[in-house]
Amino acid sequence: MTQLRIAVAGGTGWIGRLVVAAAHDAGHKTVVLARSTGVDLITGRGVAEALRGADVVIDVANVNSTSAAKATSFFETATRNLLAAEAEAGVGHHVVLSIVAVDRIGVGYYRAKRRQEQIALAGPIPVSILRATQFFEFAVQMTSHAVGPFVPAPRLISRPVAAREVAAELVRIAAGPPLGDRIEQMAGPEELRIDRLVRDVIRTRGLRRIAVPIPFPGKTGREQANGGLLPRGDVLLGRIPYAEWRSSPDGTAAA
Repeated sequence: MTQLRIAVAGGTGWIGRLVVAAAHDAGHKTVVLARSTGVDLITGRGVAEALRGADVVIDVANVNSTSAAKATSFFETATRNLLAAEAEAGVGHHVVLSIVAVDRIGVGYYRAKRRQEQIALAGPIPVSILRATQFFEFAVQMTSHAVGPFVPAPRLISRPVAAREVAAELVRIAAGPPLGDRIEQMAGPEELRIDRLVRDVIRTRGLRRIAVPIPFPGKTGREQANGGLLPRGDVLLGRIPYAEWRSSPDGTAAA
């Protein structure tokens, strides 16, 4: 196996750390692109220098905003800065983590991720895109958004997947030939309701919280509640079911 130098944009985030670990497990070297390492994807500071000698970039950088305008601005700017620096550094492969159904669901953050895909596909670097469903960790994250004793629990049907499996798949894709417009999808092995996962997290963690199912309004909300977020066509299924993940070190750490 050829050892690669993989740059991970957003490598200090929780999914980014899993990607870095997966790359090391696969025998690759990594460089982390994050503000804490002197790299700013929005201003472009330090990006070109960090990418010198890199073979591939895996972009899992994220913005904590549900605003369509803010999210779109972030992904447009960060992606363009990355691609320009990659072209200068001679990087041969750009890998993007996206979301299943961004081409069908019109909510703001999904539109921003779709825009990120479009910029990457039109850019100067051969690209691969992996769309994943919601992570199991998403249900745990919702408990941090409690308002008093109440936790919002989105009424969604999904095939949630273990983030660690997605990280490993990103590294596998990075080590192979670019997929181009053949976008890969990854999902978990079970069809589950996210609001019920949130309720289960509260119960199993012994939290003094109450899950409140939150339906999204309008046509989009009805689509999400009735399977609009499920993958269509060819999909790679993860092997870890929710019950196994919940009792694993990943599930414990997510708590």
